[in-house]
Amino acid sequence: MDIAQERTEDRNLPFDVFARACPSRGTLEHVTGRWGGLTLGALHEGSLRFNELRRRVDGVSEKMLSQTLHALERDGLVHREAQPTNPPRVDYELTPLGREVAERLLSLIHCVEERMDDVLAARERYDGMRGTF
Repeated sequence: MDIAQERTEDRNLPFDVFARACPSRGTLEHVTGRWGGLTLGALHEGSLRFNELRRRVDGVSEKMLSQTLHALERDGLVHREAQPTNPPRVDYELTPLGREVAERLLSLIHCVEERMDDVLAARERYDGMRGTF
């Protein structure tokens, strides 16, 4: 029995992200992809309109943000609220599930940010040994 099978059986879960056909794999991709992770992190700060979110997630195109929000909404992580005003107002916020996922993701983000000095030093050592970059 491999580690992935043991992990699934130990936790008694019906899904296994390590299995090719498991639907959890797509959701993991949405959450951990560059724009999904940053979008969830930004929305953890509170409800945002599309352009506010686009400014907060520096570098994301309008098209990519729109695709990301659709995927996260479909997965039940983001709620889209359209107000019937002129011009229309659309707000995005995390669902309870989205908030739980974002909190776990933010722990990872904070860990990476806190350890960037170590990462940069490791890159420098690696590049020095390989003569790359």
